[in-house]
Amino acid sequence: MASFLQKLFGSKLPATPEVAVTLAALGTDMHSHLLPGLDDGAETLEQSVELVRAMQQLGYRKLVMTPHIMGDFYRNTPESVRGALGALRNAVKAAGITGIGLECAAEYYLDEWFGQKLDAKEALLSFGGDKRYVLVETSYINEPFNFADTMFQLKAHGYQPVLAHPERYTYMYGRFEQLESIRESGVLLQLNLNSIVGYYSAGAKRVAEKMIDAGMVDMLGTDAHHIKHVETLRSKVLLSGYLQKVLSLPLLNSTL
Repeated sequence: MASFLQKLFGSKLPATPEVAVTLAALGTDMHSHLLPGLDDGAETLEQSVELVRAMQQLGYRKLVMTPHIMGDFYRNTPESVRGALGALRNAVKAAGITGIGLECAAEYYLDEWFGQKLDAKEALLSFGGDKRYVLVETSYINEPFNFADTMFQLKAHGYQPVLAHPERYTYMYGRFEQLESIRESGVLLQLNLNSIVGYYSAGAKRVAEKMIDAGMVDMLGTDAHHIKHVETLRSKVLLSGYLQKVLSLPLLNSTL
């Protein structure tokens, strides 16, 4: 099977920089889109296998893969997600990759369909065992009108909400106190690693740095969709001073 990485980079892969800091201390990446054919992440099993290999080279020992679930776009179900996980596990084993655990959850978009799932008491894809962490996201531009109520309902159903990449929500820019209030209400905050090097935008980088400075990061995720995300981790994030600072926080990744 031809290497997906070799197709992108040629016969010689980019070298890992000689740095003291790695991602091995995290142990687990709890946010990625590596399951094949479910969303805007990996498209094929071949891509998924090579991305798993690349993530292991960064130091990860477990990947909790979280495909999007959106009522009007990515209508994934627990069954389809678990089916893709099973296929990837088999492909990884066939490729001879060992020493890395593969699990699944989901990244739920807070839309009306998600509210219907809560009302119907549908089982949600969670991670962290008995902790029952559920990863949620909102629009990047528009503030959800029922955010607080939805978080309350999640907790009432026995789940622990984790807000994905709050540094990327432009409606919160200039309103850091709102983010503080969200965390004080019991919602955990997950930061994208690539945000600390400005991959998404200068605004996301500023908020990421402010979150780290304030100790307001509970989990770190790669949010990896494709090899460019992984290569940015390798070539830029590992060299960032803010990586060392965020790794010094009491992150929950190693407990997953």
